[in-house]
Amino acid sequence: MAIEVRIPTILRTYTDGAKAVEGNGDTLADLFADLDSRHNGIRERIVDGEQLRRFVNVYLNDEDVRFLDGISTKLSDGDNVTILPAVAGGMR
Repeated sequence: MAIEVRIPTILRTYTDGAKAVEGNGDTLADLFADLDSRHNGIRERIVDGEQLRRFVNVYLNDEDVRFLDGISTKLSDGDNVTILPAVAGGMR
């Protein structure tokens, strides 16, 4: 099962600069474990324990996984996963 994962600039150091990588897994948790096996350290930047880190947004086919089943969200062949760091700050 091939799943395209879009990697934000801040995490591309783990993927040797690749903007997108392929991964496998039945759930997002499985996918992140698979990615970590080839891109060591990336999982801990996305997941804290058994949930997504607070300031990381993950989308499955353009739908926020926090409104699905979080890292337990089921995946299908051909899905697209996008990882986006939350953006905050600015001037008052």
